[in-house]
Amino acid sequence: MKMRLTSSIVIVAAIFFMTACSSSEEKNPALIPLPAEISNHPGHFVLRPDTRITWSGGVGAAITSEQLASMLKTATRYDLSTAGGTEGDIRLIIDATIIWKKEEYRLEVKRKSVTLTAGTAEGLFRGAQTLMQLLPPQIYADDPADNVRWRIPCVRITDYPRFGWRGMHLDVSRHFFDKEFVKKYIDILAMHKINVFHWHLVDDQGWRIEIKKYPKLTEIGAWRVDREEMPWDSREPQQPGEKATYGGFYTQDDIREIVDYAAERHITVVPEIEMPAHVGSALAAYPEFSCTGGPFTVPPGGVWPITDIYCAGKDETFAFLEEVLTEVMDLFPSEYIHIGGDEADKTEWKQCPDCQARIREEGLKDEHELQSYFIRRIERFLNANGRKLIGWDEILQGGLAPEATVMSWQGFEGGIKAATSGHRAVMAPVSHCYFNVYQGDPASEPESFRGLLTLRKVYSFEPVPAELSTEESDFIIGAQGCLWTEYITDGTTAEYMILPRLTALSEVVWTPAGERSWKGFNHRLTQMMKRYDEAGINYSRGSYRVDMSASFDEGSNSILLEMTSEQPSPEIRYTTDGTDPQANSPKYRKAMKMRESATVRAAIFDNGKMIGSINQKKISI
Repeated sequence: MKMRLTSSIVIVAAIFFMTACSSSEEKNPALIPLPAEISNHPGHFVLRPDTRITWSGGVGAAITSEQLASMLKTATRYDLSTAGGTEGDIRLIIDATIIWKKEEYRLEVKRKSVTLTAGTAEGLFRGAQTLMQLLPPQIYADDPADNVRWRIPCVRITDYPRFGWRGMHLDVSRHFFDKEFVKKYIDILAMHKINVFHWHLVDDQGWRIEIKKYPKLTEIGAWRVDREEMPWDSREPQQPGEKATYGGFYTQDDIREIVDYAAERHITVVPEIEMPAHVGSALAAYPEFSCTGGPFTVPPGGVWPITDIYCAGKDETFAFLEEVLTEVMDLFPSEYIHIGGDEADKTEWKQCPDCQARIREEGLKDEHELQSYFIRRIERFLNANGRKLIGWDEILQGGLAPEATVMSWQGFEGGIKAATSGHRAVMAPVSHCYFNVYQGDPASEPESFRGLLTLRKVYSFEPVPAELSTEESDFIIGAQGCLWTEYITDGTTAEYMILPRLTALSEVVWTPAGERSWKGFNHRLTQMMKRYDEAGINYSRGSYRVDMSASFDEGSNSILLEMTSEQPSPEIRYTTDGTDPQANSPKYRKAMKMRESATVRAAIFDNGKMIGSINQKKISI
């Protein structure tokens, strides 16, 4: 009897705890990524036209205060003053006397004041993003918002990121995106506290960066014949006499402008200059750096296998690459330079006399070790210029370069191998981080790569493999999402493909693992979507899909229809006559016994509004 009573108490306590946690999640402000520590307090601070912003602690605080005033101005029409000091209504302080974690900030909102404190301007800027999210969603509007009371709930927040590398990638080779969209992309990253923009500037289908010493890289390599009306993998190569008209590139001034724009938002731009393969665009311009001498044209679509490759046997190849990288390093102050290194088919190396001579001269075993030689030689050059090499996990083939960092994309194994050998790794496994595959029902989603990566799976991502020891785990420096653009031709679609999966990833890489909650995230996501709407940012509602499955129930001699969603506790409403469900349609509660033929249509609703698309299933009896 005593044991039963004790068990009952434990069950009741557990239910109370879960209810309290759920209630707490719903009461907390809808912040993404979720801060490390947050406590709520009664009342609000009200932003008014005469609100004063003051700063102290140096030029970084002054710059951040101006940025905050600018972010607040468009929607509110408030031209808030900024000045040095500590007596303002909103106070931004850099305090170097305290030991801070990297990017850490503390935010305290009281009824009469807001105080944001950090050890660096970077930390202040991250805190400013949190402050923006505490305001009504209309603060993100591109135009003045009327009839909004600009209230900020009273809170105390201490916050810092879990990982130092929180990245997002953009492929601008397969399809070119103009400078203004790249800036908008960077703004989206800043909104999510992402701090690395991985810019994929070079691939077979286009060379997108101006190199002064080698002008043909953009005169020829940046352009391909226009086959945009054809399927990506069914595009015939450029024919004699055809003009290459699709493409584009960034001038060095464009690059500097974008790098500066990102730096103002405390985002590091890491350029990717592919080698030794994925270089069809470069070889179309300078075929002498290939094994065969060409000729080559820039592919207008998919290429497989990736056989066009730089010749590893010619010293002239390395001289060319060092001169290219010298100009790249002059444009990008990033610690890391990404050199690709992936998917290199070594057929040409096996047939190339120069490459075979290199293998013999260097005492290499095979073409895999030749790739390792290639990467090591480039790494020595980068290291001599104060930079570090990072590449896709194929750089492990034939032996890893001494100081190289691995970007693990094929799975978790590359990151595990790097970490266990004492090398840093960034986790970007295709299973959780490739946002170029479908995120919902392909019938209602833009054309994408085959495969499905749902929002819930992204949120379930754990960057640190369980196989690693505590010491080895320290070599996992972060994670990132990737957006390859074979099927993405414009910025609006690019936004749709990354959001809200980037939203989920941002919490994975920022928030302490023990504080993450799928249910809590989804509760906060609805408010985040309102911010996207106000900012004119496109996003997918693929996660708000109703899946229907039918099976025969022998007991009742009927069809059993079940409705599910990856959303926790969704409000599903349905019809059985083929009409669209409405807010007052029947609510799905449990599996339905169907005894007559019907066309069932269902969708998820929230506060009387349909979220996501309608799904349909025909039942024939």
